[in-house]
Amino acid sequence: MNNSRYIGVDLGTANTLVYVKNKGITVREPSVVVFEKSTSRMLAAGQEAKNMVGKTPDTLRALYPLRGGVIADFEFCAEMLCGFLRKSMNSLTVVRPKVMICVPYGITEVEKRAVMDSALEAGAGSVYTFEEPLCAALGAGLPVMSSRGSMIVDIGAGTTEIAVLSHGGIVTSASSKIAGNSLDNAISSYIKQEFNVLIGESLAEEIKKKIGSAHRSCDIGAMQVKGRNMRTGKAAEFTLYSAEVREAITETLLSLFEAIRSVLDSTPPELCADIYDSGMTICGGGALLRGIATFIGEKSRLPVRIAENPLDCVINGIGRLIQDHEMRQRVESIVLHSNI
Repeated sequence: MNNSRYIGVDLGTANTLVYVKNKGITVREPSVVVFEKSTSRMLAAGQEAKNMVGKTPDTLRALYPLRGGVIADFEFCAEMLCGFLRKSMNSLTVVRPKVMICVPYGITEVEKRAVMDSALEAGAGSVYTFEEPLCAALGAGLPVMSSRGSMIVDIGAGTTEIAVLSHGGIVTSASSKIAGNSLDNAISSYIKQEFNVLIGESLAEEIKKKIGSAHRSCDIGAMQVKGRNMRTGKAAEFTLYSAEVREAITETLLSLFEAIRSVLDSTPPELCADIYDSGMTICGGGALLRGIATFIGEKSRLPVRIAENPLDCVINGIGRLIQDHEMRQRVESIVLHSNI
């Protein structure tokens, strides 16, 4: 097969990335749309739509077509994906390329079909789905083709994918809804409870990125936060400290660790020694949270490292499969489904 006909897609809750052979990542856009309520006409997608979140008039609505790693609104997802793929396909000589998409581990056949139908609606000639943990591990450079066990923890916005891999496949895995958005929600809830102030989801995410930490050794000061006082309805401003953000998200992080521990507990004894020797690798947007490796390392008593370019591990894993025909053949057994 001509690899130039392949396009890889990381269709994520927060961001969508597209990879093209010999071009690398050609699209990196937020997975959000803005549409007109009266006509359901999409007006913006990607970064343009992201800039409008929380600022739209009553006649418009901002929507994330994916929730928890799966499609929540098929029509807008297909339309959004169509625009992203069109940007990448404009430079290709083929009209309907083969599209490889990553999906969360353990999604239903109905959810998987929705992902594939969206890509077909967007102009794909055929669609192949791969389990996200495998692509993340490949993109993180883990030796998943060897007999030694490797462990990946991919903390996205809507889901956290946890897996132990060996011999080119997933041995044990779990998908948790405790992820980046859960941390944002925890921050918003804490501020509402402790300061009686409402803030938007974008600000909660900004707080997490600027002063959030998972471990006390990584607390880094404070920032001024503006929101709306719940009692007076007026604008409110206060100082929020990094330690307070850590307090806000600790319970959520503990729930995340329980999901990690459940995978460790179900790992075959033959692979446990490998994991306890080599540890686990964290990728995804959640890997950027300060102190996350230290937090998980202390709880698990395992070596923990952050992958290089953690935001791009999944799409880079797809890229490896696109560029390496032999590797793609070797992992054909883990292809979930194909439409030819």
